[in-house]
Amino acid sequence: MSTARISVLSQRMAAITLFLLIMMILLNTAGWLFPHIIASKGGYGLGFSLTDNFINNSNVDVALLPKWQVAGAIILSSIPLIALGFGLYHLHKLFQAYAQKAYFSVNAATQLGNVGKSIVIWTLLNLACGPLLSVWLTMREPVGQRFITLSFSVQDIVALFLAACITIIAYILKQASQLHSENQEFI
Repeated sequence: MSTARISVLSQRMAAITLFLLIMMILLNTAGWLFPHIIASKGGYGLGFSLTDNFINNSNVDVALLPKWQVAGAIILSSIPLIALGFGLYHLHKLFQAYAQKAYFSVNAATQLGNVGKSIVIWTLLNLACGPLLSVWLTMREPVGQRFITLSFSVQDIVALFLAACITIIAYILKQASQLHSENQEFI
């Protein structure tokens, strides 16, 4: 693949990551505001992460919740998405660096490392916000119907493993870039 084609592809990928960043926040909010349309219980299955998990696996009717409680649910379920959004932002910056033909630079390696760290933070925040969300949404339920959920799945293990791999690869690329810069100074 030619460098010109890589630059064009990288610019497109930068735009796509920005689009994904916006869409995930909008889909998450829509999942709470329109639970019967978005959730896969009789809907179209467009729910997102914690939102979809809670709406489909609990007996709480989100449509009957007061607006302040739904607003809190939107905020709680968006917290992990902000970390993921941070990762997508760094992926966007990485593709911009690639579009400028900065393939093996310290900046590109740093952006890649930030993507890996963001995935770790996103996974950990999903684990933390799940129980908080269930407490928040069931606090007005009668005693005996309140609950706390805790979820850890194979997908979380895979996400953490991939994040660790990405972070290690970024560290190696950063070291290689620094060595290359040092070698260029001697020549």
